[in-house]
Amino acid sequence: MTFATMLRDRESLVGTWVALNDPAVAEISAGLEFDAVVIDGEHSVNSIETITEMARAVDAADVDGDSDPGTIVRLSTNDTTEIKRVLDAGVDGVMAPMIDDPQDAQAFVEATRYPHEGVRGVGYGRATEYGEAFPEYVDRANDEIVTIAQIETEAGLENVEEIAAVDGLDGLFVGPADLSAALGIFGETESDEFLAAVDRTLEAGHAVDKPVSILALDGDEIERWVDHGFDIVFAGVDIDYVKMGGRRAKATFEDAAGTRDE
Repeated sequence: MTFATMLRDRESLVGTWVALNDPAVAEISAGLEFDAVVIDGEHSVNSIETITEMARAVDAADVDGDSDPGTIVRLSTNDTTEIKRVLDAGVDGVMAPMIDDPQDAQAFVEATRYPHEGVRGVGYGRATEYGEAFPEYVDRANDEIVTIAQIETEAGLENVEEIAAVDGLDGLFVGPADLSAALGIFGETESDEFLAAVDRTLEAGHAVDKPVSILALDGDEIERWVDHGFDIVFAGVDIDYVKMGGRRAKATFEDAAGTRDE
């Protein structure tokens, strides 16, 4: 079963977030059998070259489950040319930041679709097996590419119902850092104001039967957002995994060394 199918069926899904621009990190993450791996193209040094190599790595990962993890790229901007290049790299979907109104959402969807449903240019690339699967890919891509809009501004929140209703948009993503900053309560994700924004976004998505996702940075957040009703939780970022593992190893050594010296 593809990630697109699971997402559109509103299954409860777990993903992971990769910002370090190393294909090995993407491959390791995919091998842990998450439902999706998000490659961050906004707040990272990733280029189209590294995104392509990381997409290859996700596809190459040894996965024992019934379905391979989906590869989603978080774009740097809602730009037609960038979207075209990222999709040509052979990923399963894209996430667009700073979607403020239904016009932004419509332009985003159209950039992912070939004519006559959209404006995506047709060209060789990894997605079409460098031309070997040209007709087959072009025939099915409009139905299979996943589109997720990030709600992370005051304007996006104000227009979230109209954004969610845009035809061809598959889901919403709450950007907790940016949205809390936009509301003037940066990092206060347990505040009543932030939770009201979360609830409005969840209601907007679910009213049109579309999943809503969020990023959670630790175990408590993961449990909280699952309990709150999110359909997809991206459970942690590779940078934090490295820091947590390093701190745990250092603390273990310091405990052992302290005991030895007594």
